[in-house]
Amino acid sequence: MTDDQARQYIVEYMGFTIGIVKRRKTMYTLVVIRHGESEWNQKNLFCGWTDVELTEKGYSEAREAGRLLAKEGFTFDKCYTSVLKRAIHTAYTVLDEMDLTWIPVEKNYHLNERHYGALQGLNKTETTDKYGAEQVHLWSRSYDVRPPALSADDPRCPENQAPYQKFKDEVQLPLTECLKDTVARVAPYFEDVIRPEIAKGEKILIAAHGNSIRALRKHLEGISNEEIAGMNVPTGVPLVYHLNEDFTVHDVSYLGVLAAFAAMLHAGMNPSMGSL
Repeated sequence: MTDDQARQYIVEYMGFTIGIVKRRKTMYTLVVIRHGESEWNQKNLFCGWTDVELTEKGYSEAREAGRLLAKEGFTFDKCYTSVLKRAIHTAYTVLDEMDLTWIPVEKNYHLNERHYGALQGLNKTETTDKYGAEQVHLWSRSYDVRPPALSADDPRCPENQAPYQKFKDEVQLPLTECLKDTVARVAPYFEDVIRPEIAKGEKILIAAHGNSIRALRKHLEGISNEEIAGMNVPTGVPLVYHLNEDFTVHDVSYLGVLAAFAAMLHAGMNPSMGSL
């Protein structure tokens, strides 16, 4: 089996994109990481903009990501993250392992998780039992269907929370979002704020969330609405982009995953999610 065949096999077997390989001259490197496991990931609750902490496993995932990045020779000039502590703490834990806690870290709600509206705080299994798997799938995984919104007087509304006070008179903060809405805030933020820094030669780390990373991947890779809605993003695993001068994607892969799967394939083993 050739390397390219192995890469394609991994993509199809896993059900989410591990690597895309193209043969062009690469110009820029960008690293993106989803926060480590959060307390609400562990409890199987819809999280969204609720500000929950990492679990010990989540911190361990972030430490391992930092060690792996350092081992592979990565360094960063600046980090961008959301205003949610699970992403912020992931960013600082990764940077601490790399002895890079001194670099600037910019926090902005545009990199927040998708807002899950009134679903936030609900148990996913119980919600499925109540409303049915098809309806919950539409709310949680479709590209353009929003979950039920929070009411305007709900204390969970962003306008009632400290991180968003300076924005509430400037923009309409969400009471719910679909993935399409998330793309609409992530893509312009990348183009207006992050891309110019990369173009100057800055080495950038983005620590974000499952859906804000899906939004960024759709923007950078041109992934279809159907495919992006079904794409999984693992917690605490660095995703490495090599970008061409025009910011088209030269290649993208999860750091360490391709090598591990290639070794398993070479050994005749049957890879699975549980092996990661």
